[in-house]
Formats: sequence, C-alpha cells, structure tokens
Amino acid sequence: MNSLRVRIGVLGLALVAGLAAPAQASAAETAPSPTVEEQRLDRAVPREILRRSGFDAVTARFTRELGAARSYAEARRTVVREGSTLWRRAVARAQGRGPAGGDLSRDDDRPLYWARLAMTREVRTWDPGFGLSQARRSALLGELERTSRGQSAVRYPHGRGIKRVLVTGFDPFTLDRDIRISNPSGATALALDGKLIETADGPARVETVVFPVRWRDFAEGTVERTLRPQLRRVDLFATVSQGRVGRFDVERTNGAWRGGFADNDNIGETGTVPVTDPASQPQWTTTTLPYGKIVAASTGRFPVYDNTSVTEIPAGGTQAVVRPDGPTPGSTARAGGGGDYLSNEIAYRATLLRDRLGLHGVLPGGHVHTPVLQFGAGNTDPATGAVTDAEFVRNRLDIVAQVTEIVRVAVEGAPAP
Repeated sequence: MNSLRVRIGVLGLALVAGLAAPAQASAAETAPSPTVEEQRLDRAVPREILRRSGFDAVTARFTRELGAARSYAEARRTVVREGSTLWRRAVARAQGRGPAGGDLSRDDDRPLYWARLAMTREVRTWDPGFGLSQARRSALLGELERTSRGQSAVRYPHGRGIKRVLVTGFDPFTLDRDIRISNPSGATALALDGKLIETADGPARVETVVFPVRWRDFAEGTVERTLRPQLRRVDLFATVSQGRVGRFDVERTNGAWRGGFADNDNIGETGTVPVTDPASQPQWTTTTLPYGKIVAASTGRFPVYDNTSVTEIPAGGTQAVVRPDGPTPGSTARAGGGGDYLSNEIAYRATLLRDRLGLHGVLPGGHVHTPVLQFGAGNTDPATGAVTDAEFVRNRLDIVAQVTEIVRVAVEGAPAP
C-alpha cells in the first residue's frame, strides 16, 4: 500500500450518507444506494470468484435470512450470526478445514471480501416492511463489518505459558486498476487466525482481524475500537499490508499524514491523520518490533528490509524532502516509511495507541509490508487475464509462509506471559 510510487486520481464521488435519524423512528426511510465499492459486485470477475469458491451460496442464504426478519432485533441477530459465520467459513477454508468450496485456492482472501460486500449491499438497500431508520441501518452495517472481519472474535487462552500475538490484514484495493487483485495481508490473516506457532520460547497463539481500505472507517475509529481491548493483553502485534514489488519491509517510522490516494470507495483524503486529543498528537511514531532480528533471519525467498526512510518538511522549512535515515527533530510528517496511505495510517494509529496506553517500552509492535502479489507472466492484462494462475497461487502461499516466519522470529525473545 505504498502510495509514494503510484498515484491515481480520485475516480468517483464520495458515498452520500443520510443523516442519522433517531433510533425510534417508525416510518421507513429511503434505503441508500450501493456504495462505489459495492457496485463492483456487478462485474464478471467478482461473480466468478464467488461462484468458484462456493461463497455465492453464503450470500444467497444471507439474503433469504435477512428478508425473513420481521423486526430490527431479529435482523440484528441475523446479521451477527451470518457475519460471524462468514468469517469462520473463510478462516476454515483458508486453513484446509471443511469443504474446499470450488476450484479456487483455499488460501484466497477474495471470496471473503466479495461475499462481505454482497451482504453489506443487501443490508444497505434492504427495505423491510417494519421500517428501518438510518441509525439502525448503520448499526446493522457496523455489526456486519465487525463480525465478518473477525474483529469481535479475538479469543486468547487463559493462563500462562502461551504468548499472545495479534496480526491485522487488509482488504484488496486498487480494484479499478485490476479487479482480480488479492491482498496477501488478508490471506495471511485467514491463514493464521487461531493458529499456534511454535517458537524457541514456547508456543504463541495468533489471533487476526481484517480492516477495510476506506479512509472514513479509520477516521471513525475502527482501528482504535478494535485494538484497544487487545493491546494490554497481547505480547506482540503486527499490522500487515501489501507494499512493494519483490520485497518485505519492516517500517521503522510512521507519519501523521494522509496523502490523498483513492480508497475503495474512490475517495481521497489529504491532511493530518485525525485522532482523538490532537493537541498531544506526535508527527511520528516508531516500531518496537525487533527489526534487526527480523532482517537478519532467513524467513523465506523474498528479501526483508529495515526501511528507515521518511518524507518530511524540516523544522522551519516549507518543502517536503526525503530522509533516508528517519525524521529530523521538529519536522512535519508527509510520509512514513510505509507511505502516506492506509497502511501507514494503521501503523501510525496502532503504535500511537500503544504509546498512549503506556506500552512503548513493553509491547513489541509495528508494521510489516509484504511484496506485491503478482500474477504469472502471461496473465498480467486485467482485461483478458484469468482470475488466478499457478504463479499467483505460489506467490501468495510463499508470502503467507514468510509472514508466519517473520512473526515467529519477532515473538521469540518477547517477555514471557
């Protein structure tokens, strides 16, 4: 997700969201139109991915169950149940449990992404007979987002002896450039959720969550809401996203700046990262992952770098400059090592939250960028290419395996639980 190298213009307009009506509103309100992100469901590739993974049956069942709801309470139960089921099914499929569900590779993150969008579109455009206020519709969408992303399902074993690790991933993005795209960080989240990783210091239990590629959700606090309950009880966290071609990067420094790159709703945001208590907001935060140890280890076929570069406006200056060795005192952030997009922002928010909780010197955590997931040499044209090929699958499997090894290296030597 490094927007330092690629810029695209904003391709559409922001979703026009209705003003939240009081929860007790009795009259039905006009259902909003699908978002830009949801409208992509009508293209051939998403339909093919859902069909070939068997996840089209999941979305069809959700439509039936939601349509049968006769009250808001019943609708909410349906949304929570089916959102949680979608996450569990995607995790089970990625980890080789249960039916394969079609001929797509099990580790593919795209069925979860497109099935979730089919479900959110159904909720967003649903017009039940009992009337649904915009506030309650938004609440249903929030429940669906949280449950289908694993955000409400983080569970660690009690007692001592097992380290607790939290790993986050992202949805696919830049879909208007290539709608076939997958995100290896999302695939990693599915592959690692609930897994035990054996380390030299004993077992580590990994729990995972996935985040949307939307500026609005970050501004509304999805990262802090999800991570705050966990950071005091984990032994390590790693936010993960797709970054540069052919390499991993452990991002040393994160910047408080949004660079304007379009998100999955084709909305761009530019300005200081919006957080609570902006008066105490730093321009930079830093990783506490053991980057030296990670870079020195043999974790897989892709090289791993300790990325120390940032883009800043020096103190007293007006022009942005690239600093290869981190920010200078008093400078203003324009990009962290991971750029100025949502991967930098999740790294900034997670490490700022760590610091505000007083855990900077206690909790190892930071951001890892994976290589770009690439198709095979004869399958690079989005207009004519297939949705998958052998090299695409191999690259994704190798990236997931290498993230697992990076986590193993990082957690070894962490303070005992």
